This record gives sequence, C-alpha cells and structure tokens, in this order.
Amino acid sequence: MTWTGRCTAHRNRVPGSHNKEFVEIILNNHVAFAATGREDLDPRLPTVIFIHGAGLDHTVWTLFNRYHARNKFNSIAVDLPGHRRSGGNPRPSIEASARWLLEFIHSLGIEKAALVGHSMGALVALETAYQAQPTISRLALLGAAIPMTVADPLLNAARANDHSAVDMIMLYSHAYISQLGGNPVAGIHILNSNMRLLERNLENVLYADLRACHEYNNGLAAARNISVPVTLILGEEDRMTPPAQAADLINALAQVQVEILPDCGHMMLSEQPEAVHRVLARVLSIASPP
Repeated sequence: MTWTGRCTAHRNRVPGSHNKEFVEIILNNHVAFAATGREDLDPRLPTVIFIHGAGLDHTVWTLFNRYHARNKFNSIAVDLPGHRRSGGNPRPSIEASARWLLEFIHSLGIEKAALVGHSMGALVALETAYQAQPTISRLALLGAAIPMTVADPLLNAARANDHSAVDMIMLYSHAYISQLGGNPVAGIHILNSNMRLLERNLENVLYADLRACHEYNNGLAAARNISVPVTLILGEEDRMTPPAQAADLINALAQVQVEILPDCGHMMLSEQPEAVHRVLARVLSIASPP
C-alpha cells in the first residue's frame, strides 16, 4: 500500500474526532464518518474499506472491521452520505456514491485499498473500481447481481416510507433457517436486529438507496473494464439477488472467484458471519504482509 500522509494530519478533520474506533472528516460541507477499529491508520499496512448495503450503516461490518484492524490492516467501515453518522443526503445514484467514496479515500491520503461491499455496497465498490482502477487493489462483492432490480411493490412502499418495505426485505432477504432463529450468539435474533437497522433509515434513505440500485445500468460495462481480482460471495438461498442473477457479472469479470454459502440468504453478514469472515480473511490475507 502507498500512502500520502498521516490520517490524523488532514486539514479538514473534525477537531477531536479521531480515536480508537472512528474517524470523521468534512466532505462537501458534511461530516463523513467511518469506523476504524484502531487508534491510528498506519501507512505501513494495507487498507480495506467496507461498504454497507441499502438502508444499512457501518455497524453491519463490526465483526469484520475489528478483526482486520487487529490483523495488520487499516480497516475502515464507512457510513455513506445520509446514513447513520455521515451527514448530507443519500446520493441519487451508484455512480455518485462511488465518486463520494473516492473523495473520502483521497481525503485520508490513501492511494490503494481493497473494497468489500454488500448488496448496494457491492455496486458502489464495482463502480469505484471502474472510475479509479489504480486506486483499488481487489474487490469482494457480497450479495451482488447485475442488474440489481427492485420490485415495484418494494420501491413503492419505500417511497411512501411505509414499514411494509422493511417487512418485505425481512421476508425475502433471509434464508428459511434464519427466519427460525439460529444465531450462534445467544439472545440476538437475526431478523429483529436487521429490522432495527433498516428502521433507522426508513424515512427517505431506504427509497433513495433502492432506487439507485434499480437504476444502475453501468454494472456490466464496469465489470468488463476492470482487471483487479474479484471475489463474489453469494447466498445459496438469496431471493433478493439470487446466485443465478450474478451469471452475467461473473462472465464479465477478468479475474473472479465465486463462493456460494449454504443455508444463507441476502443478509449474510448476520446469517452466516463466520462463513463470510473465513472467506474474507482468506481473500484479504493475500494483500497483508506476513
């Protein structure tokens, strides 16, 4: 990894805003937030950036972010604009979110990073690599499909800020076994946890995200024009972005590895966190020094 300056020295940093767990900077007159899991970003280490899905935020990456922060990585989980602790409005398109992410990366003085994105975040990662391939070392795309179309009933409910949008996502985003429970962490219910995350961003944010996914038309062109290694992690029982729907994306990529997770739907970060972790740890270890 190459680095242009220490993270804590950036002139646009919010005073007193960098500690063990997060970094905040000012982009376009709004706070841009990311969880880092370490006291300082280290220019000697490789960087991985985690990008959340529609209506979600950086907290979905807590397990993975902390692991990599403690294992020779600068690990950064962003809140996209208008989500949780990042200010401004949600970006109206995947392309605009990718431009924001590149601004964020460059503002931290990072010249090279691996990107890990889930669902909408996977589209943002793909588009970011397309817009600035020299900046990206590799991609891991979770729950990705091209096109990522959204059914009219879900779009309409999200547009109306109706809770039925969250209900539909809960129903179609989880494998059957996840709907019964089965979280290895006692006392945490998979569906309820994800429902609360989406409820935080139901008003206007969820619709903006879903519409951006639905209207994104550059996915295959982007895939054909990048040469970095790509790993796809797909849920075998994903009904939001079924594995079969990733076929065109897979065929368009020059370097691609595909991992199919059994008993797993679209919300793989909470449904099968250990399986996702093992794939990411293996894939990203290629970029990590011994």
